[in-house]
Amino acid sequence: MKSPLAAVRSIVANLLLWSFFVVGIAASSASGVVLDGTAKNVATYAGIAVSLVAGSRIAKKPKIKAFLSTPPVLWFLFLFNGGVAAVCYFTLDGANRIMAVAGISLVSLGAAGGLVANRRKRAGAAARHEM
Repeated sequence: MKSPLAAVRSIVANLLLWSFFVVGIAASSASGVVLDGTAKNVATYAGIAVSLVAGSRIAKKPKIKAFLSTPPVLWFLFLFNGGVAAVCYFTLDGANRIMAVAGISLVSLGAAGGLVANRRKRAGAAARHEM
């Protein structure tokens, strides 16, 4: 059992982590409304970096990791991000198209890899169970 101080520290750490994630997403998405030129680009890329680091730390937490590896979530990530990549391919042009399609396709392919890995794991467990 955790001590009260450890519980408070854990809650504060989680709040900070989720706050960084949300602020990073907001900065990368809405910086064009407030800023122009170089400041917009810096805010966008800094927001992407902050949300990427915070999101990867959040995804390593046991409960989140278990949720993200369930087949329904993996199917959603695979299909939704694949669809978004297709829309980006037809609606964007130039370097924006290449970067968006490549990044979103990687997420979709990662979810597909998770589906294949889960299927192999279940097939291996079923084969061991039959013996």
